[in-house]
Amino acid sequence: MDPVYLVTPMILLVVVLVAVLLDRWSVPTILIALGAGILFGSDVLNWWDFDNVELTNQMANLALIFILFQGGFSTRREDFRAVALPAAGLATWGVVITAGTTFVVLWAGLGWSLEKSLLLAVIISSTDAAATFSILRRQSLPQKLSSTVEIESAANDPMAILLTLVAIHALTSGGSHWYMVVLSFAWKFGAGIAVGWLLGHAATFVFNRLRPQDRGHYYILTFSVVLLIYSVGELTKSSAMLAVFIAGYIMGNKPFVHKQGVANFVSALSTLADTSMFVMMGLLVYPRQWANLWLQGVALFVVLTFIARPVAVWLGTLGMGLGAKNKLFISWAGLRGAVPIILATYPLAEGMAVGRDVFNLVFFVVILSVAFQGSTLGVVARRLGLSTESRPKPLYNLELITMAPSDMDLIVVDIPGPEGRPGPLISELKLPPGSVITLITRGSDVVVPKGSTRLQGWDQITVLAHVRDEDAIRHALTQMDDKPESAPHHLSSPASA
Repeated sequence: MDPVYLVTPMILLVVVLVAVLLDRWSVPTILIALGAGILFGSDVLNWWDFDNVELTNQMANLALIFILFQGGFSTRREDFRAVALPAAGLATWGVVITAGTTFVVLWAGLGWSLEKSLLLAVIISSTDAAATFSILRRQSLPQKLSSTVEIESAANDPMAILLTLVAIHALTSGGSHWYMVVLSFAWKFGAGIAVGWLLGHAATFVFNRLRPQDRGHYYILTFSVVLLIYSVGELTKSSAMLAVFIAGYIMGNKPFVHKQGVANFVSALSTLADTSMFVMMGLLVYPRQWANLWLQGVALFVVLTFIARPVAVWLGTLGMGLGAKNKLFISWAGLRGAVPIILATYPLAEGMAVGRDVFNLVFFVVILSVAFQGSTLGVVARRLGLSTESRPKPLYNLELITMAPSDMDLIVVDIPGPEGRPGPLISELKLPPGSVITLITRGSDVVVPKGSTRLQGWDQITVLAHVRDEDAIRHALTQMDDKPESAPHHLSSPASA
């Protein structure tokens, strides 16, 4: 029997078990996956002697497609509109500023080679959504701040990918015809947005018209559509990764049949892709090769974290009213993760002379970023006065699996704190017509909604309603300032509700 069939599930089981055990400390799963790959790889236990760079690059590309699609799919239009300027700025020219600043310091300041400096600068320029989300979910931050960081981390990968591809092309083509590189960049960016927008709308149309009765067909359709969008992007010489992200954003913000099921499927695919890729990257790394590179790795981390990232945040958000404390936090929240490591395989696959050094340095910096920045993000938020007590994640939720077009959806609203603060009776709420409260989650309890049920701070309310009424529902459920502070507590218990 091929040992791959035994070692692979063992590694994944170890990752999941350790991730569950360390979840209370907000240790990112990607860091555990990296460690597992290194542990089982050639330099430690030597259970799996893996050095197939070409296969890793191919699998990394495939994983990145679904990671980016899920990033777009989970980005809510309302959240994006609220922080459009700072988030979009950081996700576009913020990435360019990060790469440019890093390049100048490495090349002109530290005297590194042009090829090495340029590749490292563009590859390491994006922040990681998976790492950022896993850390921020433990923090209770102002909505505008958390949305800015989350949307930036979800949306900045296409720009980094684009910069990396252009840089590799420029270096491998001898640097000639620079104007063609500029034109190629412009085409890739513009055409990528157009392809994603068109195919995203086309996909939702197909889902709503086709309507297969077998739910499994929706997942096959989703898998095929995502790969097709990427393929069309490649055929048109546009940024296929940007097209995938835009298509995910379009589909995630349009109603279509079986959307909740598709959302769960896409999330599962993204998690599997993310975890598997980090394990594979760990297997590909030889820590002994870090002996001669760790000083450079520390230098790169310092340049990126304490110079390039703050410069990008301050310049990328000028005139947007974020405030100094928010900018400081955003600067520190620029965690590096999956995409830089995946991009670091590109020079290796191209056979570039500095490819191995670039890969090892990027890998080293990602570990430092996730371990150092990730472990201190909560401390920084509290020291800046931006974080409050975080509510526990609800143990129960509902899903609406639709098999026909509908403008109804489940809207989940978190009642503001403090915990246990008496709110209005359900009978007192002025919800839009056709809206029904279907579930109240209170800590580890489920409260059956009745007219006499009094809402409390930190309750999570699930409402079945028309999508157009979401803003009105959120307003009705979160305006509790004028409610009495001393309502009878017996009204809030699950038994009496």
